[in-house]
Amino acid sequence: MSPSKLNQHLTLHMPKVKPHAVWVHACSMGEVSSVSSLIQRLLDHGYHVHLTVVTRTGFAHAERLFGPQITKSWLPWDLPFLMARFIKRLKPSLLLLNETEFWPGMLKACKKRHIPIIGVNTRISDRSFPQYHATRFLWRSWLSAVSLFLAQSDLDAERLHGIGVKKACIKAVGNLKFAIKAPDVDAQHMRQLVDPSEKRPILIIASSHEDEEAQILPLLQTWQRLQPNLLTLIVPRHPERFNHVAQLLSEQGIAFTRYVQERTGKESVILIDAMGVLTSLYTIADMVFIAGSLVPIGGHNPLEAAICGRGVVTGSFVQNFRAVMDDMQQQGAAIIVQDKVELQAAIARLLSKPDELHQLHAQATLFMQHQHKVLDDMWLEIEPYLKLSVPSESP
Repeated sequence: MSPSKLNQHLTLHMPKVKPHAVWVHACSMGEVSSVSSLIQRLLDHGYHVHLTVVTRTGFAHAERLFGPQITKSWLPWDLPFLMARFIKRLKPSLLLLNETEFWPGMLKACKKRHIPIIGVNTRISDRSFPQYHATRFLWRSWLSAVSLFLAQSDLDAERLHGIGVKKACIKAVGNLKFAIKAPDVDAQHMRQLVDPSEKRPILIIASSHEDEEAQILPLLQTWQRLQPNLLTLIVPRHPERFNHVAQLLSEQGIAFTRYVQERTGKESVILIDAMGVLTSLYTIADMVFIAGSLVPIGGHNPLEAAICGRGVVTGSFVQNFRAVMDDMQQQGAAIIVQDKVELQAAIARLLSKPDELHQLHAQATLFMQHQHKVLDDMWLEIEPYLKLSVPSESP
């Protein structure tokens, strides 16, 4: 842990923030991505934004997305005196709390200083709901500090009420992750970068975790027989695993290169050992498998692929995006497989039936077109609190 990170956790080094900024809290890289459209809307309307995060990847992603447009810091440890000191220095006009970042010390400190809190994109997962429900007598008190919850779905709204939140304080407006835009990237240049021939079909294994590559790599041989020119891009979720995945590839005798290395045209796999490029790679993918779903991680965001017009294949562990995945599957924009055997068959089918693959992608495009109002609906709910809480000299 670097001294600056530790010092900010302990509030020994406080960020320099313009008074009455809108405070946004998002835990990690995925949460920063999901709330980025809302942050941009705030900036477009002239509000100052301070973002707090918990993880290094979240901090780095925020820096890539917004640079100096917003101020950023690590969230203090959730101790009453640390949160009180942080909020006294920050003087936020409003706290937008993303997903389920419910920190009792934070909530109590904001309530004491009369800072309104809105939960945005709130979700209560399958795994966490029993824990929240068992301790609802505590959460009923802590969450009373939140003026409004903007839940991802009706199920999340029901679960919030089930742990003690008043129905009048809950509105289901949809998943803010729908409000993303396709990356502004030169797809032709990206294509040439990974495939100089610009002819090879590309399969992306997106955000893979421990034990998933070991299940997937043996399947490549079958897919390669069906399509000898297939190029597979493996994108591990965490950078500390790049070398481990490289070792797995070497041990299985799979010809591969790393993202930063020059292409020979003979490699069957490219190991994407760089952060922040996955969304750009979706623009050139022919097939996408969303990992974190063959093992009980809970899956990752399929919408970043869908906004690029790419339907997805995913495993059965999709509890982090259950409502989204159910909707995508029902609309023909996603294929959910139960295990590696079904995964092998699904990719093989898409390789051999291009019409089915094209239909999968077309349905993903239609699916995203139907979801474009989420940010507008959320903004309508937030705007009155901005007008009430931001001083008159601010917009």
